[in-house]
Amino acid sequence: MFQFKQFAIKQDRCAMKVGTDGVLLGAWTPLINHPFSILDIGAGTGLIALMLAQRSQAEHTSPSGELATQIDAIEIDADAYEQCVENFENSPWNDRLYCYHAGLDEFVDEVEELFDVIVSNPPFYTDEFKSGDEKRDFARFEDALPFEELIEAADFFLSDTGIFSVIIPYKEEVRFVQLCQERGLFPLRITRVKGTPTTEIKRSLLAFTRIQQTPLIEELVIETARHQYTPEYIELTKDFYLKM
Repeated sequence: MFQFKQFAIKQDRCAMKVGTDGVLLGAWTPLINHPFSILDIGAGTGLIALMLAQRSQAEHTSPSGELATQIDAIEIDADAYEQCVENFENSPWNDRLYCYHAGLDEFVDEVEELFDVIVSNPPFYTDEFKSGDEKRDFARFEDALPFEELIEAADFFLSDTGIFSVIIPYKEEVRFVQLCQERGLFPLRITRVKGTPTTEIKRSLLAFTRIQQTPLIEELVIETARHQYTPEYIELTKDFYLKM
């Protein structure tokens, strides 16, 4: 079990465990449009959806005084789906979180709702050697959910004022941005992530909207030495990690 400040994640049945990528995306995803509906594509443990539930709880309330942001998640793997549901049910926001056991193509066929925020930590490592662990590989490799398919779904489900955000390998950034632009989705914010000041950029956090604009481009360094976190990383994650 991975304990955060306001919720816990059971992950013994999930191929993809809690990791820095998911925490970064959950903490970083812009909520500046005060979303009423959020969709997490490929939920895994439910980490990102739970982080967005925590962040959005203070965003706005409905006329009746109840918190209004609804968060839907989809997960294709049966074990991960069951664990995600369990993590949702055990959280303080269980009335606002719902996970569908479905593939993205099924979800597109059956759901007509639009979402104000769409988030995904998609499978990648397209050119790396597969490990032989089929479930882990399925969660990690882009052939399980091609970028084109993800972007097409985001275009389909995103509201007019919506924000679509992902974390991907930095080497895929140019291609991903180009694919989004072909669908009329334009960068709002780009944050390139490095482990330490001297290492290469490893990840790109990307947020897109339907409005063409000059994106805010930044760099984020996680630590200066082992477990010596930068002020920027602490600021981003302090509401979640116990020891931040």
